[in-house]
Amino acid sequence: MKVVLVLGSLFFVLKSNAQQLSNFIEEAQANNPSIQAYEIRYNIAQEKVNEANWLPNTEFGAGYFVSEPETRTGAQKARFSAKQMLPWFGTVSIREKYARAMAETDYVDYTIAKRKLTLNVAQAYYTLYGLKARQEVLDQNIQLLRTYEQLALTSVEVGRASAVDVLRLQIRQNELQQQKEVLQEQFLAEQAAFNALLNRSGGIAVDVVSEMVLPDTDPVVMDSLELNPELLRFDKMYESVAQAELLNQKESAPMFGVGLDYLPVQERPDMTFSDNGKDIVMPMVSLSIPIFNSSFNSRTKQNELRKQEIEFQKQERLNALETTFAKAVAQRNEARIAFRTQEKNLEQAMDAEQILIKNYETGTIDFNDVLDIQELQLKFQINQIQSVQMYYVQSAIINYLIN
Repeated sequence: MKVVLVLGSLFFVLKSNAQQLSNFIEEAQANNPSIQAYEIRYNIAQEKVNEANWLPNTEFGAGYFVSEPETRTGAQKARFSAKQMLPWFGTVSIREKYARAMAETDYVDYTIAKRKLTLNVAQAYYTLYGLKARQEVLDQNIQLLRTYEQLALTSVEVGRASAVDVLRLQIRQNELQQQKEVLQEQFLAEQAAFNALLNRSGGIAVDVVSEMVLPDTDPVVMDSLELNPELLRFDKMYESVAQAELLNQKESAPMFGVGLDYLPVQERPDMTFSDNGKDIVMPMVSLSIPIFNSSFNSRTKQNELRKQEIEFQKQERLNALETTFAKAVAQRNEARIAFRTQEKNLEQAMDAEQILIKNYETGTIDFNDVLDIQELQLKFQINQIQSVQMYYVQSAIINYLIN
């Protein structure tokens, strides 16, 4: 079984009959509560765009004259009025653009959350692989020790070894069995954490590939951190502040008002003329001028300071991402170097094992050397697994940063 590294992806296609990591990622993105919360937050932000299309409340008024004022055409009985204030030209459209800019910021947050979840699922999967692979290596070494134990028993029968050699081999098997059982408990704990990312029961078995190998060459890494959503988020935030300032300028402008007053007039019974009892209809226009506009000036200063703050935050985040990127590349290279070294060591340890087996045929086997070689083999195998795990974990981080 092999693993193919795909550039531009946050996961690796695993050539095995096990459920692919991509399927786990898709399931996590569909079911993870955190992602669902971010999606709802984005939907709320989109709805705020519709909310931004509003006008001030229409004012209605009604009054009754307790002491009726007399006019030439009759006594005024009551007064009814309606008034609508209108914001300065373009204010509503700017308000919608501001709400849309805020929604775009929330969408970038949603995208970042999905990418981080993808990274977390991949890293958790590689952790499960490491635990499972180590268990399989321990199984192999336990079986090897059992073979050595049979050789030792045969040697005891012919007087070429002592019972102590047999006991030491059995003790070593017990130690490896203990390590295997501990790893199994760790696997179950990590499996529960993995299932939590997918928002499913912690006891569900996770089918993990049993073997992963390093690709022959590393993919070409292009330093494109500027396109990372964590940095694009600051651009969206900057744009939202720019729209907030445009809205502030519009809101500092005058507001127009249109209205209508209606006054019913009672007829004068003692007189006859053409306008007797004629109701009064009075259209009105008003203008609201923010003479005391210090609050708008303060908002302008705050927006300018906010822009500067966002620029500094973006630079700080870029520096942090560059540091993380450099460390990930270095650690991935270190993992490859360590893997090659352990591969050579393991070949030499296996050669030493073959020499011991040949010595057994001549009756000169030393079971102390057997245990030493077995311990070295196990060490090199475990180190290889850790190197492979580290390689793919760091590759996932690199892909998160630049893709």
